[in-house]
Amino acid sequence: MFKFVLASIVLCCAAVSFSAASSCTNPEVKTNFYSTSDATIVSQIGFVTEFTLKCSNAGGEKLPLFAEVLGKLAPVVRIGENKYQVSWNEEIKKASSGKYQIRLFDEESFAAVRKAQRAGEDTNSVKPLTTVTVHFPGAYKGPWINSEILATGLVGFVAYVAFVTRSKLVA
Repeated sequence: MFKFVLASIVLCCAAVSFSAASSCTNPEVKTNFYSTSDATIVSQIGFVTEFTLKCSNAGGEKLPLFAEVLGKLAPVVRIGENKYQVSWNEEIKKASSGKYQIRLFDEESFAAVRKAQRAGEDTNSVKPLTTVTVHFPGAYKGPWINSEILATGLVGFVAYVAFVTRSKLVA
């Protein structure tokens, strides 16, 4: 009988600790953001956000996370102790400078997002675990005028001036 009571207590304690760690309470996030800075020879711009997550409850940081960026779901990869990474690509024409919001979800809220998607509802109604905002300064897309066009125009102008000057000297 003693073993049964002891096993029941251990099982109850394990269930309570698991349920307490099944979500992150009071999440605190610190981010680092990286992106493609030169878009002259690429077709898409890459975005990478690394962040650390701290929860007020123990074990809340070890839960799997999911992200939504620009209405698309992206995987969140755990890269270290309390460190995560989200990455995505965007076509150069669609990628604009400014702020990007990354909505982070735990398993429960991610299931609610998927349910809303299947039902054709707005996913913004689902409350995320937290939202991370990053600033993209833009990427260099090359000069306004390509050097080949500028050189061709300059050669044409020099040739025109040379022919006009020559015709004035001959006449």
